[in-house]
Amino acid sequence: MKFLFVGSLLVTGVSAIPTPAPAPVSYDDGQYERSLFHTWTTVNGTCDTREFVLKRDGTNVVTNSACTATSGTWFSPYDGATWTAASDLDIDHMVPLKNAWISGANTWSTAMRTQFANDIDNPQLWAVTDNVNESKGDQSPDEWKPPLASFHCTYAKSWVAVKYAYDLSITSAEKSALTSMLDTC
Repeated sequence: MKFLFVGSLLVTGVSAIPTPAPAPVSYDDGQYERSLFHTWTTVNGTCDTREFVLKRDGTNVVTNSACTATSGTWFSPYDGATWTAASDLDIDHMVPLKNAWISGANTWSTAMRTQFANDIDNPQLWAVTDNVNESKGDQSPDEWKPPLASFHCTYAKSWVAVKYAYDLSITSAEKSALTSMLDTC
């Protein structure tokens, strides 16, 4: 049995996350729109969420007066690449916004969706190689895993922590993939 901490709470692997009834929510229900999640809100002064994550996840990051990263070094945990230009990075939502929508965020208020899309307190936002993030898209762990196998444990722990923190459900296929990745810990 795998255990992990979410904040100060001990969680028993993925078993603490509800699995929905067999009738799945349609992934293309026609109601999801990315704009329903307001991204890159102001964190502090002129710094929005994207710039905050770039500064947090980088080394020796220098920003201009608009809080735009002008230099620094970033390591992408998904593929092990190192970058020196912020333009080579995306800020990935560990649990993609569309996945959150079909897992329970469709019932949330706009404020709650905005909080989720800009969450700097849970392991939801990661600076990663842009084309790797694009290959992930809105896929769940049963459809996509980081190319760097040594990151699978952290990826699964982070996915579970975010789903648990927001009371989002998982599918049985997602649960199986997460369990396999947790077995690498």
